[in-house]
Amino acid sequence: MRLGQLARGRRVLAGFWGATVVQVAAIVVDAKILKQTSKVTLMPLLWQWSRTQDAPPLLQAALLASAAGDLLLETDLQLAGMAAFAAAHACYLAVFLSDPAQRSWRVLAAYAALWAALIAILSPGLGSQRVPVAAYALLLTATAVASRWHNSRSGLGGALFLVSDALIALRLAGRDFPGRGALTMSTYAVGQYLLTSGVTTTQDDLTGTGHRR
Repeated sequence: MRLGQLARGRRVLAGFWGATVVQVAAIVVDAKILKQTSKVTLMPLLWQWSRTQDAPPLLQAALLASAAGDLLLETDLQLAGMAAFAAAHACYLAVFLSDPAQRSWRVLAAYAALWAALIAILSPGLGSQRVPVAAYALLLTATAVASRWHNSRSGLGGALFLVSDALIALRLAGRDFPGRGALTMSTYAVGQYLLTSGVTTTQDDLTGTGHRR
């Protein structure tokens, strides 16, 4: 990796974490405009960082779809935002399933049980959104499984993404609680970073460039 590209990657990544801190702080103090502006900058910044890491096109597409999802959700277009995130997870699945390190059926069984439990608990409060939420949650769970099969770093990212969206589902089901918003965005930002870096780190290991980071 060229030194200039490496330096730019570090600056962009610092910007991403800075925007994450601002986003969480804005949620805590309920600064609406700051919440909206910082949220919609997160995935574009992570996408820019992924480009400096030579991330595969499908991974970059997942981040762009996530950016679209964030923007749509901020304009209260819930189903459209969910569709954008579904597209992101489809891209993640394609990336992770193309190179699984080890398929563990225990991981699959554990996540399947978790999905079933979440849907059973939340369904009564979801009303007309029950079916789309269940379908989206199934796709999200598949990403968590496939990312864990890829490596432990991306697997942690997939698990945190699942936690983040489960917290959103709790709100939709009328089970909100203090601090949920800050926890949702914290797990979302870290989860997306780990999903992305889990792929780019693996690429470095394969090409032998990881020691130059």
